[in-house]
Amino acid sequence: EHTREQLRQLLRETAQSVAVVTTLVPSDPRVDTDENECRKLHDGIGGAYHGATLSSFTSIAFDPLPLVAFSLRIPSRMATALNTHVHNVSGTNAAHMVINILSAAQPHLAVKFSRPDLHPRPLEDPDVQWTKSEEGFPILSGALGALSCTLISRSLPLGDLRWVPGRHPSEQVEGYGGFTSELFIARVSRVERVPWVEEQTGENDRLRTLPLLYHRRKYASVCDIPPKS
Repeated sequence: EHTREQLRQLLRETAQSVAVVTTLVPSDPRVDTDENECRKLHDGIGGAYHGATLSSFTSIAFDPLPLVAFSLRIPSRMATALNTHVHNVSGTNAAHMVINILSAAQPHLAVKFSRPDLHPRPLEDPDVQWTKSEEGFPILSGALGALSCTLISRSLPLGDLRWVPGRHPSEQVEGYGGFTSELFIARVSRVERVPWVEEQTGENDRLRTLPLLYHRRKYASVCDIPPKS
């Protein structure tokens, strides 16, 4: 517990990039779908668009394949949907999601996609502009960048340490504080062209070229972070 708290305090002093992962949530993720049903899902039939804010997104490799990773707290609709996609369209090169790397002009989107209690359907909000990727997943307009990604496997459970080599038998396997997370590793299949936000001018033009960061529990740009006192 002491190590965990020290790590948490240290990471608060480091600036983390902020991203939003978007996909389609099947109307009934418990039901297996064949290839034709998956096509319908990608056309928006039998499912709903969904997004979730990520604060743990990172690149982990470029060679031999470009790989990225992120974690999601469970239970969550996004985690269930992504695991459903990797099961239903395994063996293909089709993307399972889009990871939208937010620009410094988009802290409002980070909030919208992180609070399902306040914003249950942010992609239906008229203030959230987006277009579709080749597979039909939302690309957020004005983002710093967007990546279409294919999961390499189902997620790894981070609350169950039995798969971790060297784990001491006394270590707990239950989630901390009643919650746990799952780790997702994905291959970047395509870097998307991100559309411009309509009527974005002035200061937003400059912020559009900077990344949105999460630092000391606040959203910020590189210009907002003072040195540690």
